[in-house]
Amino acid sequence: MTMTSERTQTAMEAAFDTTTRPPRGRVSTGLVLLIGGFLGLAAAFDLTYERIASLTDPGHVISCDFNPVLSCGTVMSTEQASVFGFPNPVIGLIAFPLVIFTGVLLLSRVRLPRWMLLVFNLGALAGLAFVSWLIFQSVYRIGVLCPWCMVVWAAVLPVFWFTTVHNIRSGVLPVGSAWREPIEELLRYHWIGLAVLYGAVVAIVGTGFWDYWSTLI
Repeated sequence: MTMTSERTQTAMEAAFDTTTRPPRGRVSTGLVLLIGGFLGLAAAFDLTYERIASLTDPGHVISCDFNPVLSCGTVMSTEQASVFGFPNPVIGLIAFPLVIFTGVLLLSRVRLPRWMLLVFNLGALAGLAFVSWLIFQSVYRIGVLCPWCMVVWAAVLPVFWFTTVHNIRSGVLPVGSAWREPIEELLRYHWIGLAVLYGAVVAIVGTGFWDYWSTLI
């Protein structure tokens, strides 16, 4: 009976206790989550406000409607803008405060349980997948860019990347002993990975709307 209790306690500690390795890059990750969370929340709030205002007042002029290519209003009127039956920005109003909260905890040096960091990382991955789908829809299906949506894209990318890097370094995401050293070496240059993510988005948006961008040169 005692052995069973010890095994149960060990399993609970593995699931709910903090990571087994000293966390690295905690401050930089916390700052990225804090800044990214506030930027994403501001964009989600404005998009929600503009959506409600346009529904209550048909003559409302949306602040981020600049031209036929850069138009939040055009994107808002599409099916892709309400994937789950309600405006997509509502998701941001729920998700980004959690990002800010997690960033504050990291900056405060609060010892976060492993399960919380794993769930947060999974949520960041889901956010990246959703944003990737929205980018594809905006460029190749709708053919219009929403400026505030692009702010959300820019916020989600570093939130996902820094969270994942932090969790690998701190042992939240386990890595085999044979791979630990080469991965640690690669993570010394993790900024390159974020640059690649941003570069991919810029390339997609740049080529997809080249006819428009070329008129600005």
